[in-house]
Amino acid sequence: MPARPPVKLTKRAVDALSVESGDTVVWDRDLPGFGIRVYASGRKVWCVQTRGPAGGPKRVALGPYGGMTADDARRKAVEVIDRIKQGLDPVPASPAPEPTVADLAERYMEAHVKVNCRPRTAENFARILRLYILPELGDLKLSEVDRPHASALHHKMRDKPCQANATMDVLSKMFRLAEAWSMTPPRRNPCRSIRRYRETRRERFLRPEEYRSLGRVLDEAEADGSVFPTAVPALRLLLLTGCRKNEIVTLKWDDVDRTAGELRLTDGKSGWRSVPLTPAVEHVLASIPRIEGNPWVITGQNPGDHLKNLDAIWGRLRRRAKLDDVRIHDARHSYASRALALGEGLSMIGALLGHAKVTTTARYAHLARDTEKASAAKVGGSIGSDILPRADAA
Repeated sequence: MPARPPVKLTKRAVDALSVESGDTVVWDRDLPGFGIRVYASGRKVWCVQTRGPAGGPKRVALGPYGGMTADDARRKAVEVIDRIKQGLDPVPASPAPEPTVADLAERYMEAHVKVNCRPRTAENFARILRLYILPELGDLKLSEVDRPHASALHHKMRDKPCQANATMDVLSKMFRLAEAWSMTPPRRNPCRSIRRYRETRRERFLRPEEYRSLGRVLDEAEADGSVFPTAVPALRLLLLTGCRKNEIVTLKWDDVDRTAGELRLTDGKSGWRSVPLTPAVEHVLASIPRIEGNPWVITGQNPGDHLKNLDAIWGRLRRRAKLDDVRIHDARHSYASRALALGEGLSMIGALLGHAKVTTTARYAHLARDTEKASAAKVGGSIGSDILPRADAA
C-alpha cells in the first residue's frame, strides 16, 4: 500500500483514518518521526520512528489511540525521540521500589552480621530483628522511618531496658549501613538522641560457704549419675577458670596444650586468648574420658557433638545447693571477686577473664576498693599498735 502523505495528527484527522486491508503508518506533518499505525480492524496505535547516534531506524509503540489523546501522544513522542537521539533507551526503566526495613534487615544480616560477627552474636541480632524490629517496622519504607518510630519502639520495651537499648543499637547500626550502601540518601539517623534506659547490672558473687555447698552438690551428682557425665566437669572448669560458658563447652582436646601449660581458646568472645592450665584445671581434665572420634572435651548426648543443655542442668544443681538466684554466668563474676580478695589487680583480672576493654573490668572496681579498705585497715592496725597510746597504759 503506498505511503500516505503526512498530515496534522489531530483527533479529527485520526478519527477519519482507515485502511481496507493490512495496516499502514501515517506520519505527522509537524513533528518528524511521530505517527500512528492504522489497522484494517480499526485499531490505531501511536508510534515513533527515528535514528539514534549508532545509526539505523528505531520504531517504538507509544500506546493505543483512545487510551492516549493526540496531545498526550505528541508530548510523549517528543520525549522518546529525544532519548533515542541521545542513545538512551526510549522509555526509562521504572525505578526500583524503595527498600523497606525488612529489606535492610536481610542485607544487614547477610552482608554485615554473618561476615563480621561470631555465630552466637549473629543469633542474638537475628532474635532482636525477629522479635522486636521487624514486627513493628518491617513493612515501612526506609524514608518513612523517623525518630518517633524508633522512640515508640524503645518506649514499648521499657520493661526490658537492656533489651530496649540493644534494639536501638541494632537499628541505629542498620541505618548507618543503609546510608553507606546507598539504600537511603544521607539523613538523620532515626535513633539519634534517643536517651537510653539506665541499665542495672546484676552482680551475684559466690561466698566461700556457697562454693563449698556447690562443691558438695557436684560431688553428689557425679557419684549418683543424676546428670549427664560431662556436665559436672564442665561446671567445675567454669568455676576454676572464669571462662564464659561457650568457651568451655566448645573446648576441643586440640586446644589443651599441656606443653605450654595453657588452654588455647580460638573462638572466644573477644578473639583468640589463652587460659593458664593450673593444677586444679589439670585435675578436672584428667577425670574426663576422651572419646575417640569426638574432638570436644565436654561431649554431648549426640555422637561427635558437644554438650548443649548445660543451663538446664545447672538449674537443677543450683536448686539442690540452695543457690536459686545464681546464674551460670555468675561463676565468672565470682572468679573475679575471689581474685580481688586474694590481692590481684584489675588489669590482671581483665587478662584472666579475657576482657578486650578496660571498661569491662572496671565494673569490679567497687570490689577492689573494698579490698583496699580491708588491706588499709590491716596495715593501719598493725602500725597503730606501735604508735598509738594503749588503752591499758593509763
